[in-house]
Amino acid sequence: MDRMWYFGLILVAIVASIMLTPWAGMFVALLLLLFGMVSWASRHRSVERVRDTLGSERSVLDLGRARSEWWLRRWLFLAGFRGRLAPMVFMGLTGGALALGIGSAYIMNRSGVVDVMVVPLRGIPGGIGEAFVSVAYAGPWIVLSLLASIPLLVVRASRRQRVMDVDHDLPLMLELLATLTEGGLSFDAALDKILGAQFRTRPLSQEFRTYHRELQLGVSRLQGLRRLASRLEVTSVSFLISALIQSEQVGASMATTLRRQADDLRNRRREQALMLAQALPVKMVVPLILCFLPGIFVSTLGPSLHQLVNLVSGITGGIR
Repeated sequence: MDRMWYFGLILVAIVASIMLTPWAGMFVALLLLLFGMVSWASRHRSVERVRDTLGSERSVLDLGRARSEWWLRRWLFLAGFRGRLAPMVFMGLTGGALALGIGSAYIMNRSGVVDVMVVPLRGIPGGIGEAFVSVAYAGPWIVLSLLASIPLLVVRASRRQRVMDVDHDLPLMLELLATLTEGGLSFDAALDKILGAQFRTRPLSQEFRTYHRELQLGVSRLQGLRRLASRLEVTSVSFLISALIQSEQVGASMATTLRRQADDLRNRRREQALMLAQALPVKMVVPLILCFLPGIFVSTLGPSLHQLVNLVSGITGGIR
């Protein structure tokens, strides 16, 4: 329901900016977004009070655990924006970006930039420019959409980078865990040694340190592993956590499980690399056709065609 309200407010703001005058549409958009932020704050005020009473450390752990939370907070949490005011800041930035987009569209319409763009397009011979006239007229609304989506794109890029960092760090950590456990260390002792030698700013290291703090607070290993998978939601980590939980429940050897997972992860990465390498020739077909082949044809056939045209012109001129 919160998601429907949020997208409904954005839709009403965009419709208002189109149907009303630009400044009135901007005012309505800001008013609706302010109403959405106030309603969210009043709805979640009691939850924040409970978290304050539990303490900051406990609140962060509960925030990663609660999968039934508000969808926006959960989405920002997975992207690395884990402050309590992150949803409020995101909605405020979205409202500011939307207002900036409406203002930019208004300035483009009033300053005549669109008309200046349309004139040279219509002057292209053969009517080719007419195909781009509609794009020029839609330019202000394209700018509005791009500016309004900047906060969304930033969060998506942060989430994508976070997943890439986890996938990059996991193979080495898993190999080290398997080697140390095969050498006689327990899982927690091996993990503690590995975390002491890694950067604290890496997402995977941060989440495993949070896992250690949870164990110190009295959380069981199985529950801590489940919370770890919930805080990351990365496929490779979920596979590893599932194998560790199953090994813990059935009493299997942790070293054997980690070694098998390390080998499986290595094989999966090798298969992904082979798949990307095999798909590369297919992806290169379109750039070759559009970019390289025209230049090759011009450089190889251009002089011959020029001589042929001159020869035909001389023959036809001599006949006349």
